Amino acid sequence: MDEEDKKTLERFNSQIKMLAVYIERWRLDDFMELIDEPFRLLYVNFAAGLARGLGMAVGFTLLGALFLYFLFLIAELNLPLIGEFIARVVRIVQQHL
Repeated sequence: MDEEDKKTLERFNSQIKMLAVYIERWRLDDFMELIDEPFRLLYVNFAAGLARGLGMAVGFTLLGALFLYFLFLIAELNLPLIGEFIARVVRIVQQHL
């Protein structure tokens, strides 16, 4: 082997080592284990879906409550045009709650 071949092999070896480090960082082995166990994959995805759904429900509830709270505050200010519109919206909301 000449000197150029040795340098090429050393570069190739260092790139393979870097690739191994990246694969370990990405935790591809855990992902492959998860794919090999379909029931665990379903469980993990189901739990993630429940958490997302619960988070959205709580978030929308809080945002809706804050929105209604601010609507009530604005309605109490008795602003000429905006106040009348918001007062109607508040009445509708109170009738349906």
